[in-house]
Amino acid sequence: MDECGRSIHIGDFRAQTWRTYQNITRLLEAEGATWKDIVRTTCYLRDIERDYEAFNEIRTQFFQEQGLDPLPASTGIQAILCRPDLLIEMEAMAIFDSDRGTGKNGEEQKIAA
Repeated sequence: MDECGRSIHIGDFRAQTWRTYQNITRLLEAEGATWKDIVRTTCYLRDIERDYEAFNEIRTQFFQEQGLDPLPASTGIQAILCRPDLLIEMEAMAIFDSDRGTGKNGEEQKIAA
């Protein structure tokens, strides 16, 4: 989705996946967090049989670019998504100190895109 909540990259799973990672990155930055604060992701794919290989390739590349080690726990689920034109939805759980964000000290923050 774009900054106004409109669906974009209709029919392009790879582009929607990259955009989802970009959206979550922006949400994390707004809270003073990074991908290094992510402890778990849940990834909802419209068609896991068709798209999982591409998803795993993009996820691996993105996490390597972020320098994540260890990687956050991750679950992939086939699901009916909130909009018929979306091919992927993702939620990410971050734990970080409130000195860097607006949550309570050590509070678990859940971010979805």
